[in-house]
Amino acid sequence: MYTLLTHPNSLFGQFDRLQRELDEFLSSGLPSSIRSVASGTQPQINVGRTPQSVEVYAFAPGLDASKIEVTLDRGVLRLAGERVQAASSNERQRFYARERATGRFDRTVSLPDDIDPDQVKASYRDGVLLVSIARREAEQPKRIAIQ
Repeated sequence: MYTLLTHPNSLFGQFDRLQRELDEFLSSGLPSSIRSVASGTQPQINVGRTPQSVEVYAFAPGLDASKIEVTLDRGVLRLAGERVQAASSNERQRFYARERATGRFDRTVSLPDDIDPDQVKASYRDGVLLVSIARREAEQPKRIAIQ
């Protein structure tokens, strides 16, 4: 049975999601300068980083890649576009469940300061948008000679 208490957009569903995200954050033990909005927003994303790059994966099957907007401005990555509802062969069809979100989406991710905005690659394959942003080499402390 489906109740409002278990619905992801209900108050209790939001508290449950917040608790899971907080537990995940605290268990990682690694502070991060990467920020994004809470899960449940479409399309869903994964953000990670390697020593060489920051990788953003957006799970967006069924979209036309030419209609997805990817911009990077002052350390903020923006993914925007629109998922249109598939045309139904029967206009009088009634839906009892509709889990695939339709309409405009706009996701933003705040990135760390060490990214190189001139080295960004984006690809869309099998419903997954991958945006890879290169990171600058870490500057080493400069030793200053005392005279």
